[in-house]
Amino acid sequence: MVWDTRNGRMLAVLEQPSGSPVRVCRFSPESAYLVSGAADGSVVLWNMQSLKLYRSGNVKDGSLVACAFSPNGNFFVTGSSCGDLTFWDDKMRCLYNEKAHDLGVTCCDISSQPISDGEHGFRYFQMASCGQDNQIKLWLILFADFLGVELKYKCTLNGHSAPVLACAFSYDGQMLVSGSVDKCVIIYETSTGNTLHTLSQHTRYVTTCAFAPYSPLLATGSMDKTVNIWQFDLKQPCAGNTVENESKVTVEDWSEDDVSAWLCAQDLADFVGLFKMNNIDGKELLNLTKESLTNELKIESLGLRSKVLQKIEELRMTTISVSVTIPDEFLCPITRELMKDPVIAADGYSYEREAMENWISTRRRSSPMTNLPLPSLILTPNRTLKMAISRWLETQQKYS
Repeated sequence: MVWDTRNGRMLAVLEQPSGSPVRVCRFSPESAYLVSGAADGSVVLWNMQSLKLYRSGNVKDGSLVACAFSPNGNFFVTGSSCGDLTFWDDKMRCLYNEKAHDLGVTCCDISSQPISDGEHGFRYFQMASCGQDNQIKLWLILFADFLGVELKYKCTLNGHSAPVLACAFSYDGQMLVSGSVDKCVIIYETSTGNTLHTLSQHTRYVTTCAFAPYSPLLATGSMDKTVNIWQFDLKQPCAGNTVENESKVTVEDWSEDDVSAWLCAQDLADFVGLFKMNNIDGKELLNLTKESLTNELKIESLGLRSKVLQKIEELRMTTISVSVTIPDEFLCPITRELMKDPVIAADGYSYEREAMENWISTRRRSSPMTNLPLPSLILTPNRTLKMAISRWLETQQKYS
């Protein structure tokens, strides 16, 4: 759908000719064209003046999941779930294809400012691609009307421990930001590949990120249902800085005030006075049970007791996750978090139920692990795995 941002009016409904679900769309820099890519690999270039289909094509394999335009709008690149980067001109002619990420591309971006290669005086544009292989790759692109596209691999940026879902250049091209399933945001210096900042405030995987064009602001969005806005002090050196979500103080060392702040964050502010009156600090908080909530704190409502216990159990699991290496088979492949309600999908892999249900609702019938179509959307409870996780948790709590 195309909308008028001035008044919110819908201008047109552009239907993918193949009828396949649209996975990505992107305007050209001057808004002359719109590209849409679909789950069946079809690519459509729309004329924004007439709001009509201009050209169409298809990638060789996989779903279209990423797209970015060159700064002049004469070329664009698409990324597929099979790992290919494909370059097209504004006539929808396929100019170049590169196998970039073995497990599938997730996002790509092209910087708006050129750089020199330092050898022949050519002015290149930087491109970044990221994928399910946990990597970010930097490329140099030479756009020439008479040569088409020349692509040079520059380097691979490491740092994430799980699939990288988003990447974006700053306006001047000097920084690149990425967001990952590992819940971290990393900001790199593109000239050196060095890490400038690691931001770990999000509690679920980071799905999108963007620099503001003309101000030192960064936005990051996550499956934790928040968008964080970051501001940089450009006058201060920043190499290697890390911003953490929580204090370095462990939960067991929390003060009563820390517990009060936690209660407010969990929508349990009504209990702040009760917990303070009973001198509940971090250690006491982790030791609370159904019996102590009933007999000592006198919380009569079964529903409220259950809510408090659930939040405490989540906190215990978070504490274990920070201090102990969790067996990889206990982690959901989507969220990289300890599973509470594991289910088996049609691809044979186990996932956290909520995460897999969200995946299916937003990404249709593709497998998070293989990118292949799911033959069925049925999710079967994995009781054996759930019991194994429970036994492991009991063991950890016994020795902690």
